[in-house]
Amino acid sequence: MMTSFPRHGKAYLFSKVVNVTEGEKEERMMMTGLHTVADIFCVGCGSIVGWKYEAAHEKSQKYKEGKFILERFKVCGPDGNGYWVNHEAQVTGSDAEDA
Repeated sequence: MMTSFPRHGKAYLFSKVVNVTEGEKEERMMMTGLHTVADIFCVGCGSIVGWKYEAAHEKSQKYKEGKFILERFKVCGPDGNGYWVNHEAQVTGSDAEDA
């Protein structure tokens, strides 16, 4: 059973996520009790972006079963810029504006 896991600040609970693959199920002791979870990985880069709650062992935590946690830091980067180096370069004008 894993008793420590990466935590990078804010995390959000979702009922559906896309562009991820699931890892192996394992038991983890978390702040809210024992859970069966599977890490989820970005299909683009392979990085762990959070985990899926497969089973909650405490009645008060059952609402999490089948849901996903995405860690904001892992998805948006440390400064929240979504890992874009330069937003301006991503939103430049069209050729028609240069004419």
